[in-house]
Amino acid sequence: TRAGPPRAAEAGDDGKHVSVQRHRKDETLLSAAQKVKEAGRDVTYFIVVLVGIGVTGGLFYVIFKELFSSSSPSKIYGDALEKCRSHPEIIGVFGESIKGYGEATRRGRRQLVSHIEYVKDGLKHMRLKFYIEGSETGKRGTVHVEVKENPERGRLEVRYIFVDVDTYPRRTIVIEDNR
Repeated sequence: TRAGPPRAAEAGDDGKHVSVQRHRKDETLLSAAQKVKEAGRDVTYFIVVLVGIGVTGGLFYVIFKELFSSSSPSKIYGDALEKCRSHPEIIGVFGESIKGYGEATRRGRRQLVSHIEYVKDGLKHMRLKFYIEGSETGKRGTVHVEVKENPERGRLEVRYIFVDVDTYPRRTIVIEDNR
């Protein structure tokens, strides 16, 4: 028997090698208490992973609902802003380049679109208010939007959009009126 690493077969060597396996006496069997401890640790890790997956799934659901749902305030805001940008009378007053923004936050950002959700006659309604500003100097306006749930489609549909021109001459422009 050899204790060193196997060497390549030499000329005249018949290629038979004998290997010796050592029995490791340093490996000890786990006691019952250690097995229970390891199993408890594994179960704890499994629960932590499941909670993490649940929280992540909930977060993705909320983000998806907010960004891609047809009934989210940000989706309604985007649709109403596009209608304002394409309306000829609005373009005539504010100019070609129209930007929209919401209420100002404490840090000066204007991302909050003011909205109210309510139920009337068993149907969901939502009102939004945001602001637009045109390329014409000093031209600003306040946009009011109301949407109502269509019971046949189950989607929110625009009831009205009107724009209050905040600068002189003050007036109101009605874009859509489906009452």
